[in-house]
Amino acid sequence: MIIVQGKTLAFPRIGPAVRNHFLFHYVISGKGKLETSGQTFFLSAGQGFLLCPGQISTYYADEHAPWEYAWMEFGGLRARESMTLAGLSESQPVYTPKAGANRVQKYMLGLVDNHDKSPIRLIGLGMILLDELVQTSRTKVEVGNKRLRDFYIKEAMSYIDFNYSRDVSVEEIADACGLNRSYFGKLFKETLGQSPQQYLIQYRMTKASELLKATRISIAEVGRSVGYENQLHFSRAFKNVFGLSPSQYRAKHIIQHHA
Repeated sequence: MIIVQGKTLAFPRIGPAVRNHFLFHYVISGKGKLETSGQTFFLSAGQGFLLCPGQISTYYADEHAPWEYAWMEFGGLRARESMTLAGLSESQPVYTPKAGANRVQKYMLGLVDNHDKSPIRLIGLGMILLDELVQTSRTKVEVGNKRLRDFYIKEAMSYIDFNYSRDVSVEEIADACGLNRSYFGKLFKETLGQSPQQYLIQYRMTKASELLKATRISIAEVGRSVGYENQLHFSRAFKNVFGLSPSQYRAKHIIQHHA
């Protein structure tokens, strides 16, 4: 687990920026606003906000009551799972504590005050803080093992949908879900009955078949559109799935269309 932390008196504006890890801010005093994912959120003391890896965001201190906040950057296998349990995500980034729950500030400041301690101590304090976020969040969700598994699979399928057209790997997909590769592969196969690699190939070939039927672009360009720079590799993968070469598949469907 990665833990980086700090405490900041307001800058007028930060961003737009993209982070590689999760970044949680807790507002100690004052006010400000967050702009991300096409939405604007207004925050005040006692609230916090989460920024996810790859998420573009800009946040501003209030002109009349500028905020002071503590922040923590973190990552690791359980990071996304913890934030999911807290009900926090790209589309719902604002943490609001349940009534009477104000221990997050205590742990945030404790983490900042111990910034010079050993990495193991910082990781321990960070884990306690993440658990506190989950337990005190007003948006906390009760997720059983099956629901959590389904969440990971939906995350993976969504990631494939957005990235199949480039050279994406199973390791990258697993990392985007916050899971190690072996556990991700096991979870994926148990749920969908095929490995992530098999699913990715099938998905790409299905997209390729749609392009072959609906467009007249070259076979090489169809291959590049679904993540294959090498036309021979693409044609081989396509034939393994459909039993026909891309050119045979296109010719067959043109004939059927005109029949």
